[in-house]
Amino acid sequence: MAATAASQSTPLARSERFMWLTARVLEQRRFAHHFTGGGAEPVETALTAYRNEDGGYGHGLDPDLRGPVSHPSHTAHALSVLDGVGRCGGPRVERVCRYLTLVSAADGALPAVGALRGPSGAPVPPAQGELLATGPVVGLLHRNQVWHAWLFRATDFCWAAVDALRTPPPHEVAAAVAFLDGVPDRARAAGAADRLGRLVRERRMAVLDPARPEAYPGATAYAAGDPPGGEAFLPHDYACLPESVARRWFTDAEMDGSLRSLARAQREDGGWPPGRPGCAPAGTVERRPFATIEALRTLRAYGRDIG
Repeated sequence: MAATAASQSTPLARSERFMWLTARVLEQRRFAHHFTGGGAEPVETALTAYRNEDGGYGHGLDPDLRGPVSHPSHTAHALSVLDGVGRCGGPRVERVCRYLTLVSAADGALPAVGALRGPSGAPVPPAQGELLATGPVVGLLHRNQVWHAWLFRATDFCWAAVDALRTPPPHEVAAAVAFLDGVPDRARAAGAADRLGRLVRERRMAVLDPARPEAYPGATAYAAGDPPGGEAFLPHDYACLPESVARRWFTDAEMDGSLRSLARAQREDGGWPPGRPGCAPAGTVERRPFATIEALRTLRAYGRDIG
């Protein structure tokens, strides 16, 4: 049956057209799973094409990194995909944890950037880990009740890193939130989240009035090594889901304004902008479908009508 003109005008319908015209197979399968009744198995099958023999993921899975070599950023992306379809467990994730052990620094954490293989192709652990890379992975694994030896030191690292945050950029706060959203010690997570929330508001690190982004200079400070510019962080960028510890940082009116701004950001072609600046043109193009899926998931989680 042909779609009606009304259904074609909904955010979801416009996004579906965008996905089929521009997205990689993996993002098309993810879109189908989340929004049109598609199964989890096709998502896993598409994701497998990016997996390497060492248990990590490469081949441009994270659009900002090119080439076939496994990297923690690709692997974190893979875990996020598996989490989204309820498949973050079993032998596949056990292999991922073994890979994470191989590439972790002496402090037990993951690097955010840098070459992880020497001339022989063997893994070269970095000098030190970073919360930016480690926090989201640790939080996600804990949320899925994955238990592996790698998690013990990585969790301790994240707690120490979160407690030490004083003047972090927004991306690092978001990484801390991802950790706190999944870590088992909920009382400690709540206390750490309260402190971070006060920091975010005091340093004006979230745009609380989308009509006046210039009034929130702290919201546009990115992590070291990121290209300059890009979109500022809004409340929904910290609290992607209503159950996040960061949701308490913002009033209902502030979150409503943030979600309205997110909905308005959908472009004429049906997709959302890629967010932070890309390191290469191809990466910017490939991140738009990913950003579109996440925007729709956030809007739906907060009860917004997406069609």
